[in-house]
Amino acid sequence: MRISFWWVVLGLALLAGCAESTPSQSAQAQVEQSASGEAQQQEDTGTQAAPAGPNASAEMLVYKSPTCGCCGDWIKHMEGAGFALKSEHPEDLAGIKTQLGIAENVRSCHTAVSPQGYVFEGHIPARLIQQFLASPPEDAIGLSVPGMPVGSPGMESGDRFMPYQVMLLRRDGSTAVYASINTLEEQY
Repeated sequence: MRISFWWVVLGLALLAGCAESTPSQSAQAQVEQSASGEAQQQEDTGTQAAPAGPNASAEMLVYKSPTCGCCGDWIKHMEGAGFALKSEHPEDLAGIKTQLGIAENVRSCHTAVSPQGYVFEGHIPARLIQQFLASPPEDAIGLSVPGMPVGSPGMESGDRFMPYQVMLLRRDGSTAVYASINTLEEQY
């Protein structure tokens, strides 16, 4: 598949805008604040959570930049699947990702953390998060969709779609392909 130069430029520009942050607090302090519910920069998603279901038993925390619109679209996708989410805008988003064990080569614009402590990095389809949470691999810390693939949940652009892989993140820092998404329909 040939990817247009301008699509790559657009994706990099979006990623750069989503990753803007100015570190002033340590990532550890931000994670501790979030765990205790005392984070200074909190934002409700502004949408009603979906009716209670298997995913709504506890709130998932999403770390994101306040300037990233695609993160909000991904949150709506997740809420539509029954997840309850709360957003926070940490000053040191990269530090949070490092603290959570997310390697730079598998990062995206937002990071969700489940009540069980699993991390979900980037534009992962809700159905794959549901599948993971129903039966998490023993050595896993979570899943990632590196970058910002066009057409993934939250990155919709008409009928444009770029195949992508969902990566399994392991405790030892290694990764493996959890799922390959080759068509728009495979996401739902």
